[in-house]
Amino acid sequence: MTEQDDSARGERQRRWRLVLGGPADEALGEAGGRDGQMDAALAALYDDDSAAGDDPGGWRRAAGLSGSAPRVARWLGDIREFFPSTVVQVMQADAIERLDLHRLLMEPEMLQAVEPDVHLVGTLLSLNRVMPDQAKAAARQVVRTVVDDLEKRIAQQTRAAVTGALNRASRTSRPRHADIDWERTIRANLKHYQAAQRTVIPERLIGYGRRSHAVQRDVILCIDQSGSMASSVVFAGVFAAVLASIHSLRTSLVVFDTSVVDLTDQLSDPVEVLFGTQLGGGTDINRAIGYAQQLITRPRDSIFVLISDLYEGGVRHQMLRRVAEMTAAGVQVVVLLALSDEGAPSYDRENASALAALGVPAFACTPDAFPELMAAAIQRRDLQTFAQRFADR
Repeated sequence: MTEQDDSARGERQRRWRLVLGGPADEALGEAGGRDGQMDAALAALYDDDSAAGDDPGGWRRAAGLSGSAPRVARWLGDIREFFPSTVVQVMQADAIERLDLHRLLMEPEMLQAVEPDVHLVGTLLSLNRVMPDQAKAAARQVVRTVVDDLEKRIAQQTRAAVTGALNRASRTSRPRHADIDWERTIRANLKHYQAAQRTVIPERLIGYGRRSHAVQRDVILCIDQSGSMASSVVFAGVFAAVLASIHSLRTSLVVFDTSVVDLTDQLSDPVEVLFGTQLGGGTDINRAIGYAQQLITRPRDSIFVLISDLYEGGVRHQMLRRVAEMTAAGVQVVVLLALSDEGAPSYDRENASALAALGVPAFACTPDAFPELMAAAIQRRDLQTFAQRFADR
C-alpha cells in the first residue's frame, strides 16, 4: 500500500469518526485537537442523552448546551469557526428544534452570536410578540442583515424581468426597428407571403411599446402567515418591497391568519413589513381574498398572488367562488404553495385540485424563479404551462 493510499484511508477514518461520534472511539480512536473540538460541538447537539452511561469522564455531557445562554452563545461561536455557513445554518435550525432554544433566542447575547439566515428570521418573527424589549434591537439587526442580503440577491433580477415584461406587454403598430416583435409581425402578415420571393411582405408591423411611467399593473400579494409559511413570509415581504419600488406597478401587501392586516403603507422598509407580521395561528383564506377583492379596481390590469398552503379554516366554497369571480373578471390569479428554496410543503391537495379546475394552478416557486413568474403573469402567458415547466426542472 502506498503512502497516498495510507493518507486516503486515514482521511476516511477521520471523517467516519466525526460522523459516528463518541461510540466509535474504540474502533476508530478518539478525536483530538481541532477534530476533538468539532466532535464536541456536534455531540452537544446530536448525541443521545442515553449515551451518557458510556461517558464516564463526562466530557460529552459537559459539552451539552443545557439551556444556558452563555454556553449556547459559545457553542454558536464554535460552530461558526469549525463549519461553513451552510452547515452552521442547518445546525442552528436543528438546535432550535431539538433543544427548544426559543426562549434563549430572546436574549441579546444569543442574537449577537447566531448566523443570520431566513429560517432564523422566521423564528424571530414568531417570537416577536413575546420578545423582551432589550432583545428587540438585536433581533431587528439580525432581520436587517438577512433582508439586505436578500435584496442584493433578488432586486436587480426582479426589476429587470418585470420592467421588461411591462414594456413587451404594451404593443404599438409603429415600432422602432429595435422594438419590432418579429414573431407576431410575421404571423399577422402571412397572407402577404410572396411565393416567388419566398418571403413575407410585412404590411403591418407589430412592436413592443416604449417604457411608460404610468401605472400599468396592480399587484396584490396576499400572504398566509401561519407558522408553516415562515420562510415564504420572509421572501414574500422582501419581494413586495422590491415590486413596490417599480413605479409602473401599484403593489399592495396583505397578510392574514384568521384576521387580515394590510401592510402596504410599510412597503418602503421590508424590515418593518416583516415585523408587522405575526406568524402562527389559524387561517381564513376566504376572508383574506374577500379583502383583496376590494382592492381590485382594474381587473384586467390586476395580478393577485396568493401564497398559502391552502389549509382553509374559513368557508371553503366561498373561497373558491371568490377566485372564480376574479378570474372571470380578468384578474390574473397566481397561487403559490410556497415561495422558498425548500420546495412544496404539506398542503391541502383537495383545494389545490379545485383551483386547478378553475384554471388556477397551485405550485411551489423558488425565489430565483419568482421574477420570471411575475413576468409571465404581466404578459398574461399560460401559467399552467409555466407551472408544469417549473415542476419538470
